[in-house]
This record gives sequence, C-alpha cells and structure tokens, in this order.
Amino acid sequence: MNRFVSTAALTLILLADGLTASAQLIIAHRGASYDAPENTLAAFRLAWEQNADGIEGDFYLTQDGQIVCTHDKTTKRVSPGLPELTISQTNLEELRRRDVGSWKNAKYANERMPTLQEVLAVVPPGKIIFVEIKCGPEILPVMKPQLENSGLKAEQIVIICFNQEVVQECRKLMPQYKVNWLTGYKQKGGIGPWSPSPESVVEMLKSTQATGLGTQGKLQVVDSDFVSSVRSSGKEFHVWTVNEPADAKAFQKLGADSITTDRPAFLREVLGL
Repeated sequence: MNRFVSTAALTLILLADGLTASAQLIIAHRGASYDAPENTLAAFRLAWEQNADGIEGDFYLTQDGQIVCTHDKTTKRVSPGLPELTISQTNLEELRRRDVGSWKNAKYANERMPTLQEVLAVVPPGKIIFVEIKCGPEILPVMKPQLENSGLKAEQIVIICFNQEVVQECRKLMPQYKVNWLTGYKQKGGIGPWSPSPESVVEMLKSTQATGLGTQGKLQVVDSDFVSSVRSSGKEFHVWTVNEPADAKAFQKLGADSITTDRPAFLREVLGL
C-alpha cells in the first residue's frame, strides 16, 4: 500500500475488507468517575491526566439562575447524611457549601459542585466536552452566552440531552454546536421487542435535527444493522457508558465515533488507542 494513501481511501479499503478503522474518541463519563467523585473538578482534571479525548458532565439550572454540574435532581447521593436539597429549588451559594467528594474518598472532602463556567475553564486546547443538559429548555438562554464566551472553539463543545424539545431548541439557538439526542432502551416484562425501535430512533434523530445519536451501550439492541440505519440518516453514532473490555471492543468494531466510560485510561489501553 502506498504510504501516502489518503485517510478517506484508507477508510474505504478497511471497509471493503470488512474491517473498522479504530478512531474512537474516549470520553470520560462525569470525569474519571471510577477513581474520583463524579462531576467534580478533581474528576475532570484526572480525566485529562488519564489521556481522555473529552469529558462529559451533567448540568442543571439552580433557583437563582446559575448552572451547576451535578447528575441528580437532588443532593442526596453525593452528599449523604445531610438534609436533601433539590437543585432547581436551591441557590448556588447554598449548594456550594456541600461537600460532594468525601462520599467517594476522604481525600476528596473539599470538592464542591462546580459551575459550568468552571468546568469549561479546565478543558485544554484540542480536547472536547460533552455538555449534558439534565433539565428543560429554560437553561438555554443562560447556557448560550457561557458556552460562547468560554474561549473554546465550537468544535470542542457537544451538547447532549434525552429531552427532544431541548435538542430541537439547541439546534435553533446554537447551530454552531453539535447536538446529540440520547436514548436508553426498555423491554416490557423482560421479553419482546426493545423500545425505542431502530426505526423510531432514526425518526427522532431526523425530527429533532440532532447531529448525532448518543446510545446506551446495550448490545442486545445496537448491532451492525442499527448502526447502518443511523449512519444512513447522516448522523453520528456515539455510545455510553461502557466499562467492560468485551463491550468496548464490540462497539469499537461497530465504528462508534466516541465511547463514554468511567475508566478512560483503562479503556484506551484495552482498545489499543
């Protein structure tokens, strides 16, 4: 093979041979959350140390119109033993008083919920952030200027969300960013077809004008035909949250654009990236 063959030509050759080019991005789920407390600056900084290509964080709007990084609707899980606070009904200042690190390990006792701006500030040049919106479209007028004034390039920011209205509004309000619609899968009574079906997934991607799919890493649903239908609709194919080597290798073979994991260093080694 000519050593100067183009990337596009190489990809075609690999596909013709029934192989898949292994160019997956490794995205650290809530940071390097296997080792550090999720959605904290400690976890995000550790993700960069573990050579992640990007980080994923979860974001809510607080009662006083600030954007805070946390996954759940309340503080119960990340600050156990203290009175439970509902994120949307609490001011940022009160939320910031909470220790959200010691539940994971005593050495993280001083970790606090970071703001969106603080998380954006630790994204290095050439790296990316998946911004998962955990509430409704009310967050978007606050989020838009923070993203645009972050100093990050548009290609470093990907917005992701399960809520189809949020996806649609993001595409209208911030067309410069990629926006992935997220979905998991359910099976009624543990038998029968999985929902949503591949056909309805593709239809949702088209109707929301999402640029890509962020799919739950469920191999019972996501197979080569599923991926082909997503690709044929002109959408990217991303998968979450994958920690097991066998699953990761399967999604690598399926050609996922990114694999989100709690263990970025481990998965990169497993996949030989």
